Amino acid sequence: MSIECLEQKSKMRFPVSLYVLSVLLGFLCVMLVCLWSGTWRGGFAWDGSFLQFNWHPVLMVTSLVVLYGNAILLYRVPLTWSRWWSKLAHAGLLFVAGVLSVLGLCAAFDFHSANNIPHLYSLHSWTGISTVALFTLQWFLGLCAFLLPWTPLAFRARLKPLHIWMGMAIFTLSLITSLSGINEKLLLTLNGRNGSNTEPYTALPAEALFANSLGILVVIFGLAVLSILSNQKWKNPEFENETDRVSMMTYALKLHYVTFPSTRGRLFKTKA
Repeated sequence: MSIECLEQKSKMRFPVSLYVLSVLLGFLCVMLVCLWSGTWRGGFAWDGSFLQFNWHPVLMVTSLVVLYGNAILLYRVPLTWSRWWSKLAHAGLLFVAGVLSVLGLCAAFDFHSANNIPHLYSLHSWTGISTVALFTLQWFLGLCAFLLPWTPLAFRARLKPLHIWMGMAIFTLSLITSLSGINEKLLLTLNGRNGSNTEPYTALPAEALFANSLGILVVIFGLAVLSILSNQKWKNPEFENETDRVSMMTYALKLHYVTFPSTRGRLFKTKA
């Protein structure tokens, strides 16, 4: 790492306390959704029953909210490892998130098939399947553009702003989908119909209070992540990133031509 990059890192003043808070909030989100499915919804199984569906909220919140949020924060944390290892850690966390999200979808689709429930009929399911599709496309595009060594640097530089914007947009979509899923689950289960002995959602029973609190916690976690990402003062120095590498190469060529004007147009020529 260059001296300029180290000097920039020393001036970042990254809010470590806010990052630690976001990690703790993410852990609480996972813990609460596990408690909700395990305590009020009866636990877990993989047999096509309601117990299998209980995996769906746990896996989706863990993957596309908590793991995804922490993965996109890696480039804000002033770590001492190289940019290459940051890329691998970023891609690795997102890969795990992708696998868990696919398992979460399988849990929902298997449950619907076993109980003759139509697929993809609700707004929640539409936003959910769109989120997973965009997430998968974003991951593969990022893998090809930023991890494969033969990808042109100019292409990386052009793609990077779109990649960052799409990452934040998909994360926001994940938050919206999670909130709509929590609300839909409560409306479908706490309805006081079909012989259910539970209080209706409108009576705000203990389960409703707990699940609503989970939704608020998801919102707070999302706001913490987005606040860190949106503050440019906390941006990790990118002296060695794709854009700067292209700029440095261009500057080096211009300096060479100014110093040795006779070589203009002959730098990349080879002998026949």
